Amino acid sequence: MLYSTLTPSAKRRALRERLRSGELLTLPGAFNPLAARLIQDKGFDGVYVSGAVVAADLALPDVGLTTLSEVAARAAQIARMTDLPTLVDADTGFGEAMNVARTVQTLEDAGVAGLHLEDQVNPKRCGHLDGKQVVDDATAAQRVRAAAQARRDPDLLLMARTDARAVLGLDAALDRARALVDAGADAVFPEALTSLDEFAAFADALGVPVLANMTEFGKGELFTREQLRDAGVAIVIHPVSLLRVAMGAAERALDALRAQGSLRSQVAGMQTRSRLYELLDYAAYAAFDGAVYDFTLKEEQ
Repeated sequence: MLYSTLTPSAKRRALRERLRSGELLTLPGAFNPLAARLIQDKGFDGVYVSGAVVAADLALPDVGLTTLSEVAARAAQIARMTDLPTLVDADTGFGEAMNVARTVQTLEDAGVAGLHLEDQVNPKRCGHLDGKQVVDDATAAQRVRAAAQARRDPDLLLMARTDARAVLGLDAALDRARALVDAGADAVFPEALTSLDEFAAFADALGVPVLANMTEFGKGELFTREQLRDAGVAIVIHPVSLLRVAMGAAERALDALRAQGSLRSQVAGMQTRSRLYELLDYAAYAAFDGAVYDFTLKEEQ
């Protein structure tokens, strides 16, 4: 009932422990808190909050238009509704070094277990679009150092994302990733890799957990869990998948409503009322309410 029974610190420690286990962790992207509840109910390892999804939910493109307060608010709404650790996309830190420091502490206060910062120029672009640019080595490292210095909970996972592969090539991206680890990153997110061999190269070179982004309609192939595990990947995210599925279903339902005048043809594919109430834990709320409201008033009162 209500919020998670675990503290943010407990969820951060749990994420660290799972990463030390050597398992491949799967983090589907939640586009709202109810989706996070469903992800937990289905037995996944964590929840991911995508910057692209936050932007799309506001009907904005993923080109650096969202603000720290918008991302932090959605991350807090999601993180508090699940016992799973939440990893959030912090874009470029919403500015330079001082902004990055504030971003880290704001997201810590939002209750997330980890965040990733990227090395694109401001304003950033979606990592699977052409024409993106990355900052120089010194600026990229400065962002990570600022984040590490600002972090108050040492268990908060600080991940560095690099988009250098698509801009500068594989060797330069590996060099960039090594420099970001030296600057204080606990894990690395190499964006837009094109093969399992490239993932294996990062995993072999860095000595820290490597994340794979399995986003549909992107630059790379959608590899299986087994393929990614064998390549040494530690975390796989499916950032926009649930939003795409939900919006696809919503569009089909609206088309049916326009064409048929009702949604009878769509009911079989809908989540039932009982399933929704199960996810919302209506029974616990009813029990709590009954335990509190356990008195009666005399007629004269």
